Amino acid sequence: MKKIVMTGGGTGGHVTPNLALIPRLQADGWEVHYIGAANSVEQEMISKVPGVRFYAVAVGKLRRYFDPKNFSDPFRVIKGVAQATRIIRKIRPNVVFSKGGFVSVPVVYGAHFNRVPVVTHESDLTPGLANKLCLPFASAQCCTFPEAVPCAKGKGVYTGTPIRPEVLNGSREAGLKRFGFSRNLPVLMVVGGSTGAQAINECLRAALNTLTDTFQVLHLCGKGNLSAEHEGARNYVQCEFLDEEMADAYACADVLISRAGANVLCEILALRKPALLIPYPKEVSRGDQVLNANSFEARGLSRVLNQSDMTPESLEREIVSLYHDRGSIYDAMALEPATNGVDSVLEQIYKYAKP
Repeated sequence: MKKIVMTGGGTGGHVTPNLALIPRLQADGWEVHYIGAANSVEQEMISKVPGVRFYAVAVGKLRRYFDPKNFSDPFRVIKGVAQATRIIRKIRPNVVFSKGGFVSVPVVYGAHFNRVPVVTHESDLTPGLANKLCLPFASAQCCTFPEAVPCAKGKGVYTGTPIRPEVLNGSREAGLKRFGFSRNLPVLMVVGGSTGAQAINECLRAALNTLTDTFQVLHLCGKGNLSAEHEGARNYVQCEFLDEEMADAYACADVLISRAGANVLCEILALRKPALLIPYPKEVSRGDQVLNANSFEARGLSRVLNQSDMTPESLEREIVSLYHDRGSIYDAMALEPATNGVDSVLEQIYKYAKP
């Protein structure tokens, strides 16, 4: 039986593509192991997957800005490399697949020290710091966007992002019933990411009185962000997050408001959902979501509202305009391949795995 070690974490976006690959790997007879950080989002998510063993290693965040932890975290990375090296030596996998995030660095280095081939995946238009550090030890880097391939220095392959099949197989009727919506008004689904987005949450709630005249609003506000004040409001349902219900939520949504992480963009494209993208601004990120959103807007696949321009009035105006003009979004999406990267990424994994 062939063995694979998977890694990636820090956020749900570094884990969900792995979740899309695991069932196929297991169906093809692979033994799947996962290395991540203790008490992390990846441990929580992977612990629910049957047949996958999770190993914890020390990690240190890789920061581009000054922080006192920059002096201690390199020692945690070194410790993590030593731990990952021992774990990989014990498992003796045929290949390591890294989805990125700071937890991936010790694992990729551990694979290198054990002469195990590595395949990485980059979700965004420009590589994150972790993937930059891992690229020299990778046999191939799978890319969500074709524009990212040249950044991989001859190792880039345009594959798209793996999408969990259950996300694509939701039921509109089940979604409407689940959230108590009717067929009389369109459904606006607001997705802020796994931890929510405070700026979007606050602006949306400030616009609810007028938005709910036109839409039924399903608001995924993130853990700890429920509003007691707005509980039970007309045409408004709030949830911290969704798991099994996510497919039905997508299916019943007519338009979306979303951040511009690569994973959700791939899901939006695959599901053919018109979306107003509000990327994390460059001031609080490395700017990858701004680039992702601009790429989608330039191809006619979405509309973009920068957070600096977002007010309750502009949010309502843009989402109403998007809904009225959604036909042009559908037309643009029809010209795009709804790339689900499962097959393409597995092709690279199988290509470079040791016999």
